[in-house]
Amino acid sequence: MSTGPALGCRADDFTGATDLAGNLASAGHRTVVTVGVPRAAPADVDAVVVALKSRTAPRESAVADALRAHRALAEAGCTRLWFKYCSTFDSTPEGNIGPVTDALLEATGAEWTIACPAFPAGGRTVYQGHLFVHGRPLHETGMRDHPLTPMTDSDLVRVLRPQTSHGVGLLPHQVLRAGPRAVRAHVARLRSEGVRTVVTDAIDDSDLSAVEYATRHLPLVTGGSGLALALPGGTTEARDIAVAPGPAAVLAGSLSEATAEQIAHARRTLPNRHLPVTEALASPARAAAAAAKWAAPHLAAGRTVLLHSADDTASVRRSHARYGAARVAQAVEETLADCARALAERGVRRFVVAGGETSGAVVTALGLRSLRIGPVFAPGVCWAGACWRGHSVNLVLKSGSFGAFDLFTAAEDRLRGPARPGFPRDFATVTVTSRHRHTANDRPAPPVLARRPYWSAARTGPPPAPAPAAGTGAGLAACRCPWRP
Repeated sequence: MSTGPALGCRADDFTGATDLAGNLASAGHRTVVTVGVPRAAPADVDAVVVALKSRTAPRESAVADALRAHRALAEAGCTRLWFKYCSTFDSTPEGNIGPVTDALLEATGAEWTIACPAFPAGGRTVYQGHLFVHGRPLHETGMRDHPLTPMTDSDLVRVLRPQTSHGVGLLPHQVLRAGPRAVRAHVARLRSEGVRTVVTDAIDDSDLSAVEYATRHLPLVTGGSGLALALPGGTTEARDIAVAPGPAAVLAGSLSEATAEQIAHARRTLPNRHLPVTEALASPARAAAAAAKWAAPHLAAGRTVLLHSADDTASVRRSHARYGAARVAQAVEETLADCARALAERGVRRFVVAGGETSGAVVTALGLRSLRIGPVFAPGVCWAGACWRGHSVNLVLKSGSFGAFDLFTAAEDRLRGPARPGFPRDFATVTVTSRHRHTANDRPAPPVLARRPYWSAARTGPPPAPAPAAGTGAGLAACRCPWRP
């Protein structure tokens, strides 16, 4: 029986940590999230996800945090490391994904690794090295105007090359689908050219299974959370968490298009308050105190409240132009963190938090040290349980770009509804490519997509049994790959 984790994961923000942990739990791996580098490894778990706050950190700081987490996880007995970053590859040319990957390659002794941000169930696919979000090239989505990590190029090989001292190559879809022998030959060719980081195409879950099979021997993998759903060997279902009694609050600090839609929908039914940037800049503590005072009668009446930092993208641009994006972001984080603390002191026990930086600020303000993963109710979104001053609390830490328009109003029902020990595959959908096309300048165009149930009979027949752990005789026969060697 396992007494310690074999898989150690380092996530560059708190929403990414719960995103990955939720998928690991859905795949049947006992998983815990620690806030910061743990002093000691939790016992009787298969995976530990270390939540850091380093997505927008300077390179030197991000590398130091990653190496500190690696040392702690290695001492805990982890034999494989996962560097988790956002599935939208949030990183400017001066970003830290490349430097952290370089440092971890050396620390783990890995000859090469992958960069696999694809998460088809969440609408993130990679084709010919280009990242698409719900069928649109990344640079044509709202990520183009992200205030801290604007993505103006969807070509991940081109984005990553300036960040790393090693070569970056591509494992294209046609090679991936040709089978493991073709993949091995292609990677060997890239390695002979000095490549150590290989960006992988993946347009559906069968592609992720192929990537997992081809790379399960690597001591280091990097990317989003989607690949976790393809990991073999899981046997334990994620457990439900107790519903914490008391009122609830939604804290939205993200400026993404998805969060803006969620705010607009929630404002129709929830008591809501906009947190003006000028008040946050003047004094986060006073702005939070005023918000908590406003919320008090609504909470006393048992109503969920919504506090949000932005009304629309135009106002965001104006405030950034006037005060500076970094200064505004810091003020908003501090204000919402103070709001979380003040609301918890007034009895709020359930929080839905939108935005990676905001989630990190909230968890830190509440002094939480670990999170137990509960039901996953949407791709990349789950409830988690924690302890605050002796009280149980529930949290959703949501990436700004994840979730349907009604997530803020539906999250409570998902927590209180029928037990859902993981994102249910029979309800999930994946993107299935029916054909590809290219534009005149040979830039890959988004696949033409069809939506169908994940385990529909039209796709693969009945669900296969979980694959045994690597190295067992039956492992290949049970592998969820679209091909066999």
